[in-house]
Amino acid sequence: MQYGAAAEQAWYMPAAASMVAAAESAVARVERLASESAVVVFSVSSCCMCHAVKRLFCGMGVHPTVHELDLDPRGRELERALARLVGYGGPAAAAPPVVPVVFIGGKLVGAMDRVMAAHINGSLVPLLKEAGALWL
Repeated sequence: MQYGAAAEQAWYMPAAASMVAAAESAVARVERLASESAVVVFSVSSCCMCHAVKRLFCGMGVHPTVHELDLDPRGRELERALARLVGYGGPAAAAPPVVPVVFIGGKLVGAMDRVMAAHINGSLVPLLKEAGALWL
């Protein structure tokens, strides 16, 4: 039986759920994931800027939900959707890195530059409080 390995890998996901997951667009999946927690970071595990933004939040006492795109089977597709949401267009070679992308309270904050700007100008803490990620 050649199909044994494929059947063994799919045992954990009901057929209906896999069809829904396949039908869900990448942008819809990003929006759904972003709305499931107060702070969501889309990241790549080997990215130093992603590490820095995660450390920033942890240092503030915020524990974001992190989606590592390099560990997700649909990660490339999600990365392209994030690039569209952030506004990075054009050829892939000329485009800046997409990650990290941060959502707070289900709303797109943006990439590292926007998060750091919000932190420096003092608008990050009120966003985190409003989303329920900070209590003090």
